[in-house]
Formats: sequence, C-alpha cells, structure tokens
Amino acid sequence: MKIIIISNRLPVKIEKKNGAFRIKRSEGGLATGLGSLETKAEQYWIGWPGIHVEDEKEKAAITKRLHKMNFHPVFLSPEQIENYYEGYSNNVLWPLCHYFFSYIEYKAEYWKMYQQVNALFCSESLPFIEDDDIVWIQDYQLMLLPKMIRDERAGVSIGYFHHIPFPSYELFRVLPEREEVLQGLLGADLIGFHTHDYMRHFMSAIYRVLNLNSDLDEINLQNRVVHIDAFPMGINYEKYHQAPTLPAVEKKTNSLKRKLGNQTNILSVDRLDYSKGILHRVNGFAQFLEEHPEYHEKVSLAMIVVPSRDTVDRYAELKTSIDQAIGSINGRYSKPGWTPVHYFYRSFAFEELIALYHIAQIALVTPLRDGMNLVAKEYLATKREEAGVLILSEMAGAAIELSDAIIINPNDTEQIATAIVQALTMPEEEKRKRLDKMQTRISTQTVKKWANDFVTELEEIKILNKEIVQKTVRLPQLEQIKECYDQSTSRLLMLDYDGTLAPFVKNPEDAAPSPELLKVVKEMTADTKNTVVINSGRNHSILDKWFAGIDLDFAAEHGAFYKENGKWHETIRRKELWDDEIMNIMRHTIDKTPRSHMEIKETSLVWHYRNVDMWLAELRQKQLINALIGPCSRLNLQIVPGNKIVEIKPSEYNKGSEIQRRLNKNTYDFVLAIGDDTTDEDMFRALPPDGISIKVGNFSTVAHYRIPAQAGVLPFLEKLIKD
Repeated sequence: MKIIIISNRLPVKIEKKNGAFRIKRSEGGLATGLGSLETKAEQYWIGWPGIHVEDEKEKAAITKRLHKMNFHPVFLSPEQIENYYEGYSNNVLWPLCHYFFSYIEYKAEYWKMYQQVNALFCSESLPFIEDDDIVWIQDYQLMLLPKMIRDERAGVSIGYFHHIPFPSYELFRVLPEREEVLQGLLGADLIGFHTHDYMRHFMSAIYRVLNLNSDLDEINLQNRVVHIDAFPMGINYEKYHQAPTLPAVEKKTNSLKRKLGNQTNILSVDRLDYSKGILHRVNGFAQFLEEHPEYHEKVSLAMIVVPSRDTVDRYAELKTSIDQAIGSINGRYSKPGWTPVHYFYRSFAFEELIALYHIAQIALVTPLRDGMNLVAKEYLATKREEAGVLILSEMAGAAIELSDAIIINPNDTEQIATAIVQALTMPEEEKRKRLDKMQTRISTQTVKKWANDFVTELEEIKILNKEIVQKTVRLPQLEQIKECYDQSTSRLLMLDYDGTLAPFVKNPEDAAPSPELLKVVKEMTADTKNTVVINSGRNHSILDKWFAGIDLDFAAEHGAFYKENGKWHETIRRKELWDDEIMNIMRHTIDKTPRSHMEIKETSLVWHYRNVDMWLAELRQKQLINALIGPCSRLNLQIVPGNKIVEIKPSEYNKGSEIQRRLNKNTYDFVLAIGDDTTDEDMFRALPPDGISIKVGNFSTVAHYRIPAQAGVLPFLEKLIKD
C-alpha cells in the first residue's frame, strides 16, 4: 500500500541559477503534518513544482531529481496558471468560500481550464495509483479530482481535505457549476473540514443541490458511504515552543528589541489578502490611539504583510489603502523615539518570525474569514516565561478551539480598540491562566495528530466500504441466495413495503402497488413452497385494499395486526387512546413544521416529515423525540424513528415479533427478510442463524446483504423466483 498526496503545489522551491536548477524542500504546516504520518506505507506527493519550464530536457531533469524525493511534478503552462489557478481557483472559489461574493469574476475559460487541469492531475496521478492505495487530495484547487480518480480506480481509498472555509448554502448556490463541484468531491470516501460549521454547510449543500440525504456524518451512495468530518489542523507545537531558545532566534530577538524600543508590542502577521481584515485592524488600532492617548509612546503595532498577488488590481489597491492608512497613523501620532506602526511588507525567515512572536505581548489576529489561521497557534506556542494575550476574530476557524483568547467581531473597529485595552490591562495571573489552557489544547491537537487522525479514519472507512461492496447483492451473491432458495421446500419471505417493494412518494396515500409489483407478488404466492408476508408499518385496511384478490399474508402496524389464511388477528386487544399531552406535542410540532403531517392508526401515531426542509426536519425531529420521552415512558410507549417519520407505538411488539411468532408455529428451511429502515432491523435480528437479511439503501451492520436502491428489489425478486 502507498499513500499518495496530491496538492496544487509540491512542497519544494525551485530556482534556476547559472543554467542549473536548485531544489529545496519547503517546510510548511501541511508538509510537516504529512511528513509525520505514523505509517510504514511509502509516500508519494504529486503537484505543480512552482516553476514554468518549456524545455523537455529540463522537465526531464527536474522530474528525475524530484522522483528521488518521491515527488512527481505536474507541469503547468502560463495559460493554465492564469485560468485554472488565478482564474477559477482564486477569482471564483476563493472569494466564494470567504464570503466576498461581489469579488467573484466569472469567465467561461476559467471553468473550462479548471476542468482540464483537474483532468491533467488525474492522468498524471493514475500511473502511481493501485487499488489498495490511499489517495489524499488537498484543497479547493482540485475539487473535481476525487471523482475523476474514482471513475478510473473504483477500489482506491480517497480522502479530500478542504483547507479554507466552506460557505453556507445560500452563498454556495450562486456557483453555476455547484453540482459538478459537489459530485467531484463525492468521489472521496472521507471529506474533511477544519470545523463543524464548514461540515454543516457542506452537508446542507449536498442535500439542497444534489437531493442526497445524509445520516449524521454519512452520505450513502449506491455502493459506498462518504464520511464527512471535522479535523482542526494544528502546528508542530514542540518546534515553535522550543524555537525561542535557539541561539539564532535569541540573536534576532535582541536585535528586534533594540529596533522596536522598550514598549508594549502588538503583533499582526498576514498574507496580503482582502479576507484577512488588515484595513479593519489598522483602523481599529487608529481608534485605540485616538481614544486612549495615555498609551501614546507606550504601545506599538508591528504589522507584517507578506506579499501576495500584488500584481492583481484588487490586491494592489488593497496594498495602497494599507500603505495610506499606516502612513496617516504614523504621520499623525509619531514622536521622536516612537513610531506607532512598524510596517514590514515582506516575508520573514523562521528565526525572525519566532523572535517577533516571542517579544510581542499581544497578537492581533482578526481575519474577516479564515479556514483555520495557524498564526494564532504559532504565537501561543512560542510563549514561555512571559505570557502573551491573543486577540482573535470569531470568523477564524481557530476561534472554536481557542475560546480563552479575547474573541472579537473583526468588522467592529470599536471592538478591536476595546480588546487592545483589555489585553493591556489584563492581570498577569489571568494572562497565564488563559495561555496555559490554550497551550494545553494546541500541544495535543498538533499537525501530526491532524494528519494521523485523518488517515486513520480513512483506513476505517476503507474497511467499511469493502464490507459494503462484499454485502451488495451482485451476481455471485444472487446465485448463492438462489441456490438456497431452489433447494428449499418450505420458505418464509418477509417483505417490507414502503421503501422496499414500493418507492417513497410525497403523499403516503399515493404509494399503491405498481402492476409490476402485483405481478411479482402473484408469482411468489403461486408457489406452494412459499409463505409470503408483507410486514409493514402500514394500516391493515389499506394493505387489504391494495392487494385484494391475492392470497397473501400481512403483518400491519409493526406487528399489531397480522393476517393468516385470509383472516386478520390482533396481537393486542386494545385500541390505543392517545394521551392529550402526546397529541398536543404532535400538533404543536406540525404547527411549527410546514409540510409535515400526522397519521393516526389504530395502535400507533406517526409524524411524517418527508417533504420538510432537511435542516428544519432534523431540528423538529430531535425536539419532538425529546418532548415525547417523558409521556411515552410513563405510558410504556415506544418512540420509533424511521425513514422520514417518528412513530409512537406500544412496546410489546415490533416487526421482529411477527417473524418470531411464525417461527414458533412452523418450520422453514429458507427464511428471507428484506427492508429499508431501522424498524426492519428488528426483523433481521429475529431471523434464525441461517436466515437471510437484506437491507435496501443505507448500509446496515445487522443485515447480511444490501441492495443499494429500492429500484433493485423487484429485479432481485424476479430473478430469485425464476425457474
């Protein structure tokens, strides 16, 4: 087995000097995490090497050297970089995911090139990929790649991690290619995000765009399950925590102290980008200086802005605005020996950055939207004897973990100014207490743990999906079941109705059996070796009406009634009289949930929500179950969540009790049960050891086999009974 990592960029820096190429490995957070995977598997990394090369001999030379590092380059042309990377990735997906809708620039050639480059990555990767391998795809530049690889290597285990925010459905829906992008991601077995918020937004988009239902953190496809989970990315904590003690860092620290002067230092570190809230931060600091003159000559802001895309008009304009705002502050407030804002428009070497983290008493990390933000974690990690205070935007993914920071809304300059004062006046004991809590968190939730947690979960899903494939009824499984069927002389066939024999419909009353179903049922009952029972939650009178004229047995309302030899019997001798409290709870839920309704049966009460918006349905379902627990417990009633229903029924019987009754009464050498939801698992559990259980739709650990979709049930039954 190999682990194949695919990202837009390889973790290398390549420079050409004097006709020769110099290749140096770069150590970012992602490279560190993936390099620390606890596995014996070989690792390969596929991506753009960050350099454009025309000459084929030079490409071959670079490729040969990269192969020695287990890296494989995907060479891109200037046109591809312009339209795929700068175009669709950074002018469409980046502003969309960071909630800057007005910044999106659509061009037809962007999407076309995005598709082409994702296909190029696929074709370059396939020679390395075998069925038992793990493929881990990184980030928004390659959102189509999981499906492309899945189409060519169906057995491979694929993970995808989204390193930036995933927007709410209301924003995501504006993307013209939203369906293709989501289908591309569903090629993966595991899709990871930094936070549960992003995970929730993604699940909402899947439901609303593709009309696919999810079961908690799972999306059930035809032959596999896609898991969605949150993996907050960390840093190499020990590296940052020990770094201030390095001689090179100590030297830089002393140099910076001399340059910045003997004052309280606030640090801001960002790449030039409109999502980082740099202007808001500068304006917030200006407001702090205006409102608190007592801190003049005592507090300075060291602002590092790392150059990025500054040839693009919007970024160039942003830089100009930042320059002007900082110039205005320094022009207004500077005094001999004191500069309010120390502005650095360049990248810093590791030792310089650590020195700045180390001497800064306050870190100001206030992005308008950020997937995670590792600067906040790096700053905290470098704090040793002297505690530091972190001011953090609530819009950064890191805010969920770092709740002991001073959390602010980055759009509010007043909050920024107030937070600075709070940080400056915070007692040392409180600083240390807050810092210790956050350091405990980031020292355990490291980048190494992030990477290993992801791969471990992916391997678990790989095993689950193999089991799903093995349980799926294909020709070999069908032949095995049919052989048992043909050799038997007394058969019991227990069949659920809704979602099994018949598809779900918006109106349950409209789910009458199709002519094809009636034909199959007649053929099954015509065989004297067969006892065919439709075991359903349906009302017994509607089942009688739908299958009139067919010599068929039934179990209705989850076993409360059963029909045998043409006669109906009651399992219990009472008609349920519903408690006022329960009825009021049900009516209140219906009032609060448009498009839901209640069905009153003789022995059960059902709340239907098939046509309700997914988010609202999940909320109301949980509220209803919580509200019903008390009265149902008191009255010895069972609450049964089903497929888009919640049913209340007496606890004495279920779908399994009908199987048990028949097994106690007769001897069968072939017992088959087919059903689609959790209530049918009571049937599966009641089967004898050699009984055959088949789950329709979602995977079940209880069932022996699986038919992926309801449409496959009738063809299965037709082949089973065929001579």
